[in-house]
Amino acid sequence: MSVHAHPDDESSKGAATCARYVAEGHDVMIVTCTGGEAGSILNKAMDRPDVLENMAAIRREEMARAAEILGVQHRWLGFVDSGLPEGDPKPPLPEGCFALVDLDEATAPLVALIREFRPHVLVTYDENGGYPHPDHIKCHEISVAAFDAAGDPDRFPGTGDPWQPLKLYYSHGFSKARLVAVHEALLAHGLESPYADWLKNWKDDRPDPGLRVTTRIQCADWFDVRDEALKAHATQIDPGSLWFKVPRDIQREVWPTEDYELVRSLVDSVVPEDDLFAGIHEHVAVKPGV
Repeated sequence: MSVHAHPDDESSKGAATCARYVAEGHDVMIVTCTGGEAGSILNKAMDRPDVLENMAAIRREEMARAAEILGVQHRWLGFVDSGLPEGDPKPPLPEGCFALVDLDEATAPLVALIREFRPHVLVTYDENGGYPHPDHIKCHEISVAAFDAAGDPDRFPGTGDPWQPLKLYYSHGFSKARLVAVHEALLAHGLESPYADWLKNWKDDRPDPGLRVTTRIQCADWFDVRDEALKAHATQIDPGSLWFKVPRDIQREVWPTEDYELVRSLVDSVVPEDDLFAGIHEHVAVKPGV
């Protein structure tokens, strides 16, 4: 089970991993905390009044298409997008938004889904949310809380029989090492790198998620699936954007993995790992579909 803040997050963070595990016969569920209602239209081709007026419905349709492409099950938690506050000082978050919901109230529906789906592995964001969007941080908070509570019969009564996931991971994307490797490969092939300015402005004191990675999942064979799932979110993803500037053969050669940090394990785990289910097969009779 992979828990995300908004529709499209699942396709930019760990999508190839999900597609690989689906191909290997495992059930995978994507959980989306909010409807993405406050998202801007980031693809100029979709920047039309009729799209903006129907943003919530369109993003649900986009999410359904992405889930179909990835082959995953999908559930909404039903909370309201908080938006990304901008300015100095930043404006207050809107009343009733996901980031302001009481922690237990926000955690309860995720506990119910865990008890229903019964995953062995839970994946979410780190304490910074991957980046400091209030919904990403709240997604982290409820995911960790649900991991701890779902197996406790005294917590969240009425949300199903207890079920304890065995491993908790944080998804980590653009480490500095990955950016450097892809940047240098592009230059070596005589191509322009979209990461030049990003690396130039990388401050020495900036946290590097790559230093926290414990687990690398080989999933280059599913990069095409990942990209098609991304394109399904047409309001958010411009097919000519940065996401698609790096040829897939270079991606496969230079960085063929998606990367994670193991933060909780209730089975014997030895890092580094190359499988989110490492240690689980020995602990329980895991069959495809679990």
